Amino acid sequence: MVKFDTLSIVVPVYNEARTIHQILDLLRELRLTNDIAKEIILVNDCSTDDSAATIRAYAARYPDMGLRLLEHTVNQGKGAALHTGIREATGDYVIIQDADLEYDPEEYNFLIKPILKGAADVVFGSRFMGGQPHRILFFWHSIGNGILTFLSNMATDLNLTDMETCYKLFRRDIVQGLKLEEKRFGFEPEVTAKVSRVPNVRIYEVGISYYGRTYAEGKKIGWRDGFRAIYCIIKYGLLGR
Repeated sequence: MVKFDTLSIVVPVYNEARTIHQILDLLRELRLTNDIAKEIILVNDCSTDDSAATIRAYAARYPDMGLRLLEHTVNQGKGAALHTGIREATGDYVIIQDADLEYDPEEYNFLIKPILKGAADVVFGSRFMGGQPHRILFFWHSIGNGILTFLSNMATDLNLTDMETCYKLFRRDIVQGLKLEEKRFGFEPEVTAKVSRVPNVRIYEVGISYYGRTYAEGKKIGWRDGFRAIYCIIKYGLLGR
């Protein structure tokens, strides 16, 4: 059994004032296996709504949570926000959490399990395996996700089922040792390609649930991001940049 003390939770935030308190409620109530402590790092990517003020008010209401709010003075993209949060993380392991309500933090314990067993260094949470709830939404999105995962697997020689998943859990020294460049949604194929080349890295995948949003509910990723993902698969996967 492997023991670790703290999990750093990195939350990129852009115009999530309407729902950010809900994800913070879930993180506040979350109890991790073996009483692992939580370090919650929110990175406000120059939101134009009241996201930052909402987070500050929440932190003042619950000072024991020890929320850390980092601010970008210019909007740079989700990937850039993740770079900032990962760089500032101090926990033994780092997990990514979107600020919306598409993923359930209660399932961190699923991802932590292979770590505690001493089997894994990196764990992906797959929306397409296992028996967890999965909201039925866009056919072409699922096809696109499958194509991107397939192309990524060809480039990395991994057999993932969900490369584009938000839930990626990393040993902190591994993810902080990667030179990450993509500032938008290209983060996912880039980090997958680069972590696959870490010597002797052990990558696992576990099934998670998915409570997806429609565009009317605030979903931000679009078809242009899909083409960027293909470019990133070629650049960081096939060409090994």
